[in-house]
Amino acid sequence: MFALRNHRGLVRRVSHLLEAINKNNTTTKRRYCAPDCSLECEKKGIILGVYQGDQDQPILSPAAARYNDKVDGKILELVKSTGPLAEGMGRAFNNVDNEFWAVAVVGLGPENRGYNELEAIDEGMEAVRKAAAKGAVLLKFQGCTRVLVEGFGFPEQAAEGTALALWQYQENKMKENWKVIPTIELHDDGDMESFQRGLFKAESQNLARRLSDTPANLMTPLHFAQECVNELCPCGIKVEVHDRDWIEHTKMNAFMAVARGSCEPPILLTMSYCGGPQDLKPILIVGKGITFDSGGICIKKKFGMARYRGDLTGAASIVGAIRSVSALSLPININVVIPLCENMPSGMAMKCGDVVMGMNGKSIMITDTDNEGRLCLADAIIYGMKTYKPRLVIDIASLTPGIGSALGGGPSGVYCNSQTMWSQVRKAGIITGDRVWRMPLWKFYTKKVTDFPSHDVDNKGKGKGDSCLAAAFLQEFIHCVDWIHFDTTGVGMLAEDKVVPYYTKGRMTGRPTRTLTQLLYQLSCPAEGARELK
Repeated sequence: MFALRNHRGLVRRVSHLLEAINKNNTTTKRRYCAPDCSLECEKKGIILGVYQGDQDQPILSPAAARYNDKVDGKILELVKSTGPLAEGMGRAFNNVDNEFWAVAVVGLGPENRGYNELEAIDEGMEAVRKAAAKGAVLLKFQGCTRVLVEGFGFPEQAAEGTALALWQYQENKMKENWKVIPTIELHDDGDMESFQRGLFKAESQNLARRLSDTPANLMTPLHFAQECVNELCPCGIKVEVHDRDWIEHTKMNAFMAVARGSCEPPILLTMSYCGGPQDLKPILIVGKGITFDSGGICIKKKFGMARYRGDLTGAASIVGAIRSVSALSLPININVVIPLCENMPSGMAMKCGDVVMGMNGKSIMITDTDNEGRLCLADAIIYGMKTYKPRLVIDIASLTPGIGSALGGGPSGVYCNSQTMWSQVRKAGIITGDRVWRMPLWKFYTKKVTDFPSHDVDNKGKGKGDSCLAAAFLQEFIHCVDWIHFDTTGVGMLAEDKVVPYYTKGRMTGRPTRTLTQLLYQLSCPAEGARELK
């Protein structure tokens, strides 16, 4: 084990949100701009909402109605003259008054919507995220550098939609070409606590997006560990970095089988957050941290291989979530284990047909070197369970292409051995709009990864259903504890389609950071979490 120290030569760090809030309780200063940009060029914009009434008649939100009175009815007149605004649509108007450079009016759909069981989502909350995101994008294109957004009745969700939509990955451009990211403020709403909570969650997801989107030569295992030290240690989270010698001494043979194919040294990263009583059993969270996945000697196709720089999205979302948990001071104990390495072809790379011994004594045959994630997770889960004695194990990984083919970019695939825990995960997805879908953990799949005469477990298994087979493989290393497995290949990596306005097409999404944060909130504050879902 060795310590890492902060230095300025690594990827540019996002300003810590807590420091910004301490300086100003009404705004989050997140300005990435060229050094010669001054506050003199600041242009204010405001986002206001309109509901869809009978026969598509516009109904202004309370905040929009008050602003409409202030400008002598101009807003309602403009909305009526330009046609109905459906949910998620918006228009920007200039020269409405002298205070704002631009006014974005966005559609919220019908009033008083709530939980839709068929869609497994709170439609009222999601409409606010979409509307705030659409307004933020419109104002950014108008050149606004300061965005005021009304709460729409859900200030937390308004903050999430705005902050997620304004994020942009531009760390590798020349600084003089960086675009200004507007600051965000709450307008005409007194619930500042909820708004700040939404900003915490969105900024944590944006951190996960940045970690996932950074090119693999700039986000090696060592660089990822350094980013975790930079981001988490100031929040009071203990971060330990274990090197190759420690990993080999601990006999993580399955993990090392993957890591030895690359010249980049592997890292095992552990983190501890202690917010609850010392005698409270912790929750163990394990994340897949493959900083680049070529497939090993079972190499992937060259077209689209660059997207696998994001094969660490599970690890990145955990880093974002635990930072958010610390910022929210949740009364819970959490331990995190993240195996970090590259999966590369070389003379030292694992070969098809190799057999390695897992930390629990089970022999594993490597039938497919492109199924490396489950090898790393198996050793990390065993180590975490032996070391921390958790009450619940959660693992997050972009594990199989099959889940992306089955579910697309809609929900994360979730495998769970506890009905109670699944109910909590499902509720978290409903509240955040980052949905989940339960997949089967049947013995049918277990036999397909264990029924072999020469070894205990196979990393590919027999037949189709690769996501289910991967979950069945991991279940062989889980004993006597509740377990939740997120397969996020379809949702955590590149956003293939512009399905919602708060994600950027062709960039990493950072999912399921907010769902994991919400889940941990529900588990740490069960009485309050029960009131979240109406």
